[in-house]
Amino acid sequence: MQLVESGGGLVQPGGSLRLSCAASGPALSTYAMAWFRQTPGKEREFVAVISALGRATYYSDAVRGRFTISRDNAENTVALQMNSLKTEDTAVYYCAARPGNGKVDPGSYDNWGQGTQVTVSS
Repeated sequence: MQLVESGGGLVQPGGSLRLSCAASGPALSTYAMAWFRQTPGKEREFVAVISALGRATYYSDAVRGRFTISRDNAENTVALQMNSLKTEDTAVYYCAARPGNGKVDPGSYDNWGQGTQVTVSS
């Protein structure tokens, strides 16, 4: 499976961005999908996860209420809508996939994208 993220960029605090992750290879409908983020010198941090059929989602406390994860299995894509962005949201954002149930531990995922940079700054 190959995952390719897009949609990152520079945005002012309070602004919005929408990240997308396009998958090629196996159909996504049997994979839980997640977003993680990482800043230099820190471990990769869980952001959000969505179940294989999109019926369940879970968010980190840091982004709950501001970010929304969604998926379109027909298009083999996953999105992360980020609103009310804060400077502390600045990071490289990664899309990840794993068969079966979603997890918050990055070590549980075998399939990763290359990452997309999100910078929140005035």
